[in-house]
Amino acid sequence: MDKTLDEPPTSAVFLDNCHFSQVIFNNVEKFYVPGGDITCYYTLTQHITPRRKDWVGIFRVGWKTTREYYTFMWTPFPSDLSGDSIVQQQIQFRAYYLPKDDEYYQFCYVDEEGVVRGASVPFQFRAETEDDILVVTTQGEVEEIEQQNKDLLKENKELKESCLCLQKQNLGLQEELRLAQEKMKELEGEVCFLQSGNLELRRAQELQAGEMSSAQMNLASIREQNIKLGKENQELQKGLASLRSSCEKLELEGNFLKEENKRLTEQNGCRERELQQFKEHNQEVSSEKEQLESRLKTTLDHMDQLQSQVLNQEKEMENLVRLDHDKTEQLEHLKEENRQLCITLTEQKEQEVKLEQCLEDLKVTEASMALHLQHKQHQNHDLAKELEEKNHLFQILQRKKDEIEEKNLRLRQENNELLMRLSESPDYSAWVAVPSAQVPTRSPESADLLFGNPYNKSLETYGVNMPSVKKCPLCLEVFSDDIGPRQYEEHVRSHILDCPFCDESFQDKQVYDDHVYCHSLE
Repeated sequence: MDKTLDEPPTSAVFLDNCHFSQVIFNNVEKFYVPGGDITCYYTLTQHITPRRKDWVGIFRVGWKTTREYYTFMWTPFPSDLSGDSIVQQQIQFRAYYLPKDDEYYQFCYVDEEGVVRGASVPFQFRAETEDDILVVTTQGEVEEIEQQNKDLLKENKELKESCLCLQKQNLGLQEELRLAQEKMKELEGEVCFLQSGNLELRRAQELQAGEMSSAQMNLASIREQNIKLGKENQELQKGLASLRSSCEKLELEGNFLKEENKRLTEQNGCRERELQQFKEHNQEVSSEKEQLESRLKTTLDHMDQLQSQVLNQEKEMENLVRLDHDKTEQLEHLKEENRQLCITLTEQKEQEVKLEQCLEDLKVTEASMALHLQHKQHQNHDLAKELEEKNHLFQILQRKKDEIEEKNLRLRQENNELLMRLSESPDYSAWVAVPSAQVPTRSPESADLLFGNPYNKSLETYGVNMPSVKKCPLCLEVFSDDIGPRQYEEHVRSHILDCPFCDESFQDKQVYDDHVYCHSLE
């Protein structure tokens, strides 16, 4: 039962005071599968004014008052409501609060005064069974849909794999970008270190330049003492030369550091361009990923459409099952009439005429049914139609075969009883010679039967008297008086052909061949 904060407004108003046409429920299924949420679609007509305390409940069929609801949901208040407009609304019921039995239920719209304003057709909560789907006529389409689903699943799997590959590539590119950024930071640190070293070298050069200027100032004073201190002057000149050479070396190293700094600046620019290219490539990969996601979404929508088509075909199959059931009832009625035909031999001809009339009616009914099925199944494949016709023909042959088997069994019993009576009779000495004109032939009434009518070959076609000679009623062979009854009976039975597949026996070779051929068709 649905647990909510407050109970819906109900009343003891009976069905006579309710208006069921003010709210119309749409797209109500015949049954819903347990364990899943269901969505209730309904239309508010211009004859009802919705209010905020209106609710939609699920009632078991046979309810008397609105207090007998099983669960309910508050109806959403329409945002755009005008006096003469028709509003489409929907409510979703959670699977936890739905009934668990297979009883019939229906949706009911109840206003805040507890009055029912609309009710849906009954439905059930039950799982889908094999009887709900007719797979005889749509096996090809089901296989084709399964193949399409397999192809879509395979394509979906390939798209997922390609998406995973692209994600891996994206992660690899992001890792490379991170490494490049780290390397860039290291290069920037090296450039900063080189710049600091260059500043130190410049400071040392400035210090050396100051020392050189101080040395030149001291040189004037030293010249006065040049004569006295010649040796010291030469040593100072050597030191000055060494200082100049070291200064030149420092200038060369400064130029080299400038070139190196310029080269590092160019490398930094190249790294920035590569980083920009990585960013553009990353954007392209992201766009491709979005395209793949949109394509995957389209594929899923297509799968949903295929599932809806399968549901529609299942509904059509239910209609076909219903028509097939009606047809089966007609065939059962025909069987009942056929059993009544075999009650007595005296009424056989009249019953055969009725059977032919019933067969003609059945053919007309089958023709109309075929036209109706052709109208309903205009999208089905030609192979399914041929299969249905063959199955129908097989059912007719099987039904006729069963009727002939029953008639043949009765005929064999009658023949055995007749032979037993003849063998027990004291006058059993010979059979009457039967002329060829009196050989049993197929009557016009039994022309439509596959194996003919065995009841036409009754004892009335054979005359029995007791002459002094014995004559075979099948091959017209005449036997002498000294032949025994057992030998004569064995000769008569040698003309009877036994079926190797069943217990039936035949005297006509053509009928026997047709019967064996029917077994080969099975």
